[in-house]
Amino acid sequence: MELLERSEESQQTTGQTLPQQQKQHADAPAEAVAAVSAEPAEPIEAAAIEETETPALDKDGVIAALEAMSRLDDTGIDADEAARLKRIFYTIEHEQQRQAFQEYIDGGGAAEDYVATADPREQRLKELLAIVKEKKARERERLEARLLANSERKHAIVAELESLSADTDNINRHYQRAKELQSEFKAIGDVPQEQATALWKSFTAAVERFYDQWKVNKELRDYDFKKNLGEKQLILAEAVALADEPDVITAFKRLQDLHQKWRETGPVAKELRDDLWNSFRDASANVSKRYQAHFEERKARERANEEAKTALCEAVESIDWSQAKTFNDWNALTAKIMEIQTEWKKLGQAPRKSNNALYARFRQTCDKFFAAKAQYFKSVKDSLTDNLALKTALCEKAEALKDSTEWRSTTDKIVELQKEWRAIGAVPKKVSDQIWRRFMDACDYFFEQKKKQTSATRRTENANLRTKRDIISKLTDLNSPDSTTERQDAIASIQELRQLWQSTGHVPFKEKDNLANTYRELVGQLYDKYDIRENRARMASFESNIDKITDDNRLVRERERMLRAYEQRRNELKTYENNLGFLNFKSRSGEEMLRQMNSKMQRIKDDLAEIEKKIAIIDAKL
Repeated sequence: MELLERSEESQQTTGQTLPQQQKQHADAPAEAVAAVSAEPAEPIEAAAIEETETPALDKDGVIAALEAMSRLDDTGIDADEAARLKRIFYTIEHEQQRQAFQEYIDGGGAAEDYVATADPREQRLKELLAIVKEKKARERERLEARLLANSERKHAIVAELESLSADTDNINRHYQRAKELQSEFKAIGDVPQEQATALWKSFTAAVERFYDQWKVNKELRDYDFKKNLGEKQLILAEAVALADEPDVITAFKRLQDLHQKWRETGPVAKELRDDLWNSFRDASANVSKRYQAHFEERKARERANEEAKTALCEAVESIDWSQAKTFNDWNALTAKIMEIQTEWKKLGQAPRKSNNALYARFRQTCDKFFAAKAQYFKSVKDSLTDNLALKTALCEKAEALKDSTEWRSTTDKIVELQKEWRAIGAVPKKVSDQIWRRFMDACDYFFEQKKKQTSATRRTENANLRTKRDIISKLTDLNSPDSTTERQDAIASIQELRQLWQSTGHVPFKEKDNLANTYRELVGQLYDKYDIRENRARMASFESNIDKITDDNRLVRERERMLRAYEQRRNELKTYENNLGFLNFKSRSGEEMLRQMNSKMQRIKDDLAEIEKKIAIIDAKL
């Protein structure tokens, strides 16, 4: 039933313990027989010698080897080899399944959705193993029948030897028959293991009783004793030499062979039996102790490995990846997991009862981690894809704006697009540079065109600045107390300079307000100096235009226009008045700003007064 499940180690030791192979010649005393059957004093466990197997075959090679084995007759079946081939097949199968699972996870699959693919060769493997198992079972049945037959025959020999020993009157005549029975006993072969020790003891006792009864033909008996002594001394010398054998396993196996030879060798003189046996037993004990110490040391190593593997299981289980939010977080945790796995690979086998459980525990935690990592990378991949779509849309918007000549408004729009771009986040690395370059090319193109245009505008503004400064310089000369310009010529120059000012374009923004304020103050001073009544002239012109309107509807619309202008200017005045409360005018620049604001507020008040007069003119007409 356990033909293909037994480990190689148990196969090596089964059938090699002392009791199973005991065969002792008749001259060993009963005490020696008991001692041999009890050796070693402490049971020598045929502990499983589990060597790490590296499959030298692939699956097809395993199937081919089992095909060949299945064609052998029952006696040619090697159960150890069949078990080894099975282990190789499933070692490869497990690794292939693990790799397939890892590839599935790395490819973005979910661990719970993974379905293993069955290998059709596994069914053939099972069929061949069943054939081998059946043949081995038939061979075992034949072996068991043969062992029982051997047992019956050996019991009969023991009974006959007992009968010969009891016939003391004819003991000399039975000598040859006793020798034949001993030879026959040795030639018969093995018996069931549970009967071997008792049967061998019975046979040894029967032989010893026969020789003890035998008083005749001493020279022949002494010759046998001498020959047996020489053989046993050689066996003893070889057993003593095993103490220097470096391979403990080989030494122990060889010791089993020596014990078998010892049993098959006949007795020695009675006075030598105990000393000879004790020496052989001591040599055997030395080998057995080394063998036992070997496995004790191995058990200690396995226990140490068990503790180390348990610690690694706890270490990997203590890693909390629930807080990993970035690629760097996951990569750092992966490095830690891989370091622990490297330490695991350095350790040897733990005790068999816990080794597989520890590996399953360790593998389960690692698999959970890598499954969680794969899920995170999948979610990030989806996020990167969404970000790519958003940034592609921004590229399209930037490309649509890049040829615009509305410099100020388009600049604001592109700056806003750049803010949105920075807020979106990463895109797939393989297109990151490409999409960034596309966006920046559109932005850079617009700003390059703006720069070119701005350069030309700046040159124009600087030229305008020079013109307006020249106008202010001329107005300043007219306003000088030393000016000798006649009033009419001065008024004409002022009007000409005002027209030139109005026709001159923009100046640099930072010069705009100061220049305009200086201009307005000079013009106001010149109007006062030369008594220029522009408001009065404008009012007269307005009144004249109103008188020409005969349609009341037009007058009403004009009045409404004046009211809207009045309301707009009044709101501007309120705004300036409110802003005064928030400004600090203690500095020099603050005082200048206050002066400018008061000037603007006064102009607005003058405009409001003029608009009120115009509304009154319209009301008088209605």
